[in-house]
Amino acid sequence: MRKRRRSLKSKEQSLAEERVTRRLTLLPSFYMSKRIAFYLAHDGEIDPKFAMGIAESAGKECYLPLLHPLKQKRLYFAKYKRGDPLSINRYGIQEPLLRGAKIVPPFAIDLIIMPLVAFDSSCNRIGMGGGFYDRTLRTEYKNTRLIGLAQSIQETSAINKRSWDVTLHAIVTEKSVVNRHK
Repeated sequence: MRKRRRSLKSKEQSLAEERVTRRLTLLPSFYMSKRIAFYLAHDGEIDPKFAMGIAESAGKECYLPLLHPLKQKRLYFAKYKRGDPLSINRYGIQEPLLRGAKIVPPFAIDLIIMPLVAFDSSCNRIGMGGGFYDRTLRTEYKNTRLIGLAQSIQETSAINKRSWDVTLHAIVTEKSVVNRHK
């Protein structure tokens, strides 16, 4: 799936990002949220930068994940505005600087936008394999909406969900919004 995601031409990727942004920003969970966590795209992921720009323009607080320095495979969420300095973490992914950052726990965020490698129609996801989001959100997100961004080509028939996997509320693609089955 990662190879398939990376194989898209830049024009296809840009068009998909525009369509995903349009669908995402029209969702009630997006426009009603005051605090939204995004991510910085890496390795062919759908880039949420346009949605982040819309959120900032609407006066919403934006956050980005950063690796927790002490807890293994856990994330912090740091307040972020476009232009704030970034560093490169041990996986080669940009993240906010920890020093001086306003950190909030996941339960203080209204909506967390997440990348993914693959998903199914039940809103199960496969991430990059580290389990960072799953470990972080396992117990700390009860009132937080979780939405994944993906290309429709990343959908698979079924994902073997494990007990520690966190199911998303919805997945937004360039073609549709897939909502979790109740």
